[in-house]
Amino acid sequence: MSAAFDFTSIGIDGQPVALSEHAGKVLLIVNVASRCGFTPQYAGLQRLWDDYRERGLVVMGFPCDQFGHQEPGDEAQIQTFCSLEYGVDFPMFAKVDVNGPGADPLWAWLKREQGGLLGIDAIKWNFTKFLVGRDGSVRSRHAPTVAPEALRGAIETALG
Repeated sequence: MSAAFDFTSIGIDGQPVALSEHAGKVLLIVNVASRCGFTPQYAGLQRLWDDYRERGLVVMGFPCDQFGHQEPGDEAQIQTFCSLEYGVDFPMFAKVDVNGPGADPLWAWLKREQGGLLGIDAIKWNFTKFLVGRDGSVRSRHAPTVAPEALRGAIETALG
């Protein structure tokens, strides 16, 4: 696989989603959790989706329960929580592992393409963000502490 658009992931509804559906768009791919100190970032992610989707940004949330058991619910519970608490209507996916031998193939690829601090590939916590350009390549990786709003400049550049 050489581009994000080469992958297929499972939507939160259990159906396969070919990322090629979004070819030519900019993707913001985030591992999310409902019971994390960074969970309020859902609001900022939704604002980015609202502000930029018409220009070609697709925000994608991938629930992950690998960090402090902060995503204990099933997909239906996650979807309900995100919708009711934060008005999330950007694409959400089934729970994935982002680290370890069972890491989702998309996430394994993202980490290989853009290593973290000190060259360590592992995702450190929920709400790590990858910005993927219109060509399907990873443009940047952002730590959980980086608020979604702080990515506006990078998103504007990626959107052209």
